[in-house]
Order: sequence, then C-alpha cells, then structure tokens
Amino acid sequence: MVTKRITRLEERMRTRLIVRSTRGLALTAAGERFLPRFMRVVAELEELFIGCTSDPEGIEGHVRIQGPTTVTSMFLGALFSEFQAGNPRVSLDIHLLDRSVNPLEEGIDMVFGAQQTSYPNVVDIPLCQYPMVCCSSREYLRGRQKPMHPQELVDHECLTSMLLGNTWQFENPAGPVSVDVQTRFHANDARVVLEGVRRGLGIAILPRYVAEEDLRSGHLLMLLDEFPVARVWLKAMVPRMKMDKPVVRELVTFLKTRMHPVAPWDAPEPGDPLWISAPLEPATLGAE
Repeated sequence: MVTKRITRLEERMRTRLIVRSTRGLALTAAGERFLPRFMRVVAELEELFIGCTSDPEGIEGHVRIQGPTTVTSMFLGALFSEFQAGNPRVSLDIHLLDRSVNPLEEGIDMVFGAQQTSYPNVVDIPLCQYPMVCCSSREYLRGRQKPMHPQELVDHECLTSMLLGNTWQFENPAGPVSVDVQTRFHANDARVVLEGVRRGLGIAILPRYVAEEDLRSGHLLMLLDEFPVARVWLKAMVPRMKMDKPVVRELVTFLKTRMHPVAPWDAPEPGDPLWISAPLEPATLGAE
C-alpha cells in the first residue's frame, strides 16, 4: 500500500523521489529537496487534527520514546512517569535500546542519548551534561604502572561501551587528546562494564553516576586527573516535523526544567547527607 502511494506521488510530481534497492530505500536529490516541505505539510495537518479534538483542560496525544537502558531505567523513567501522571490524557510508549537510531526513519517522536550522532531534519535538544570518569579498581593497578597520560592506555586492558566505543577523547589545557584503545570486554550497558571494572579486568570510562558509589568507597580509583574525559551531553533528538506537536513541545519543556541546571543524578534524595551531592575529588581517593 505504501509503495503504491509513493509511486502515485512520483507520478503526480513527475519526478523520482526514492531509489529502491535490495539494501533498502534512499531519497533521490529531488526527494531530499522536497522532504522538508512534505514534513511541514504533515506537521500542519497533525496540528489541525489535534486542534479539532483537543481538550481545553490539558494536552493530549501519544508519544513514542526511545532511550538508553541505564539512564532511562535509573532516571528518565521516573521523569516520564511524573509527566504522564500530570497529563492523564497523554500516553507514552517507551522502548529501551542502546544504540542511536534516526527517529525520523523509525517513526519515533523522541530519541534520547549521549552519542554525538546527528541526523538531517532532526533537532538536537541538549538537556544536561553527562559527566564521564576514567577509572579502574585497585586490584587491577596492583603490579601495574598507573597511566599518567591518555596515550599510555594503549598498554592497558580497557573495557568499552556503546557510548564511546574504542576511541576515547580527553581534555587538557594543551589541547584535546584522542586515543584508540584495545578491548576484550565490550558491552552496551554501563552497569555491565562496571562489574568488569570491579573485578579488576581493566580500565573503563563510565558515567559518573554509575561509578560514583564505588569511587566514594575507594573500591575504584579515578585516573588521569589532568585529562578529564571530553564533555558529553545528554540530548533529545526530535524530528523537526514533530516539534509542532503540543504534547512533544510540552514534554521537552518539562524535561528541560527537571534536568537543568541540576541533573537528576546530582539531585540529592530527601534525607541524604550533604556530602552525597558534593563533587568527587580525585586526590582524596588515593592511588597505589
């Protein structure tokens, strides 16, 4: 049915919009040129239909969401639940997937992640910084030379995740440093990588909130104090045509207010002592 409608559209426009092959579909140059206009038309129609059926007492609509397993299950899930509780006419369809996808191609309203990937006609909305730390266990460093420069990581066992892969980037006043590490342990969930680090398998870069408890207890050590991991931002990726949906706009605004200036992993729980939200000081963790 979809193929027939596309063919009819191409006939009406007297130009080919999509190239079909055994590997999938791809837009032609004409398709790329017309796509933004088609998207605006679809968004205007959706807005028209929503306006005809909307309830003046609150927003309504359905939102398809995709997010990484760790951060969604630990933090974003609570925010989505809070938003839905305050907007009972909104329905959310949340999927956990630890790889970046193009929300426009997948028919998803919002994709969350910290990867630097961007897509045409998709708006990147920064939500908050996503602090990362380079760390290892004391056990791993026993009998090994502690790395003092990122380039020395090539001589160490490293554990990698989907977020950064095998290319690790660091900051320094002298300029950024990038190093390609070798790994025999790769996972698409940071908590799995954390277990490997705890057992002395090697060095890893982890989200700070994942490793923080082990760093504070001294079970893990922060490394490369003079070379902090390059800054990463957690962002929402929304197809440009979806930005006009009231429910999407409202959810984006809600998340911005809840995640900035204090990220959810930095917000102290009621009853927590003040030191819980204090920044980590690498020098106080010791080293062997």
